[in-house]
Amino acid sequence: MRHIISVLVENEAGALSRLVGLFSQRGYNIETLNVAPTEDPTLSRLTLTTYGDDHQIEKITKQLNKLVEVVKVVDLSEGAHIERELMLIKVKALGSARAEIKRTADIFRAQIVDVTPTCYTIQIAGTTEKIDGFIDALSENTILEVVRSGVSGIARGEKVLSL
Repeated sequence: MRHIISVLVENEAGALSRLVGLFSQRGYNIETLNVAPTEDPTLSRLTLTTYGDDHQIEKITKQLNKLVEVVKVVDLSEGAHIERELMLIKVKALGSARAEIKRTADIFRAQIVDVTPTCYTIQIAGTTEKIDGFIDALSENTILEVVRSGVSGIARGEKVLSL
């Protein structure tokens, strides 16, 4: 099962390395990883997605909590949450395909952010499923390059991940 884990860590050199090392030492794969400072400049929020059963995820969260620089760990998948991912995708856009790609982008509420005579660069934000659906809707031979941010997530309502 896919889990989104949000970790509040001290914003210092080496914290990310130790956290990622914990996963690799135990043979767990990190599917996506997203790190950025929070409203408090001394803290960063690390959001990662991984796959595992409840027992494996419990072991991971216990190990994460043992790291000195980790302030708090929450498995967002356990409750109501909002998740988004950002993707930039460069596609070949020649002749009549240009209009079809634009229509597809409009359907998915994506934005064309760069245009050249032979290609479009498109920005799309949404759930992982929406982004995967957009890729599936495009012809495989039109895709030139894909860049994805990884999942960012936050609990719904007034629940906050803070000290």
